Amino acid sequence: MDAFASDHDSWKHWFQRHGPRLLVCARLWTRSLADAEDVVQEAFVRFWRNQRSLGGEPLALLLTSIRRSAIDLARREGRRQVREQRAEDLREGEPMLFEPLAEGDDRRTAIEGALQRLPAEQREVLMLKIWGEQTFEQIATTLELSPHTAASRYRYALKGLRRELSSVQCHD
Repeated sequence: MDAFASDHDSWKHWFQRHGPRLLVCARLWTRSLADAEDVVQEAFVRFWRNQRSLGGEPLALLLTSIRRSAIDLARREGRRQVREQRAEDLREGEPMLFEPLAEGDDRRTAIEGALQRLPAEQREVLMLKIWGEQTFEQIATTLELSPHTAASRYRYALKGLRRELSSVQCHD
């Protein structure tokens, strides 16, 4: 991972390299792709201006900032919905974690479904470990839990995915 302090590495270059990974992780904590994009942008700007001089691994610090921004957004949205007393449920099913699927992509559909059926705590750790490329120590810091708990949730998530996908035949 490139450090932010590097003279030759601008924020634009860094964001181009790491933005998609951050967006996948933000999507885990938000209700829509648009919200995820907003959360990533807000957290990145705040991080770049105020927090990049902090010690630690930049990607891990930024993921923590993104998660907190997503939580703040969810709280704001929750309060807004209560004020407006919305009558209908805005969520018709689980949000998609990835780009829309191509027709006939059964393997990807199966994986998406299996991920959605995992408990949220396990899915969160799995996403941070795989797409966020975080260590269990970094995940523990981001999610405010012990590294052992993060590792345990990861193992349970993998076991759950194996169980869910065992009946699906994947063809290359």
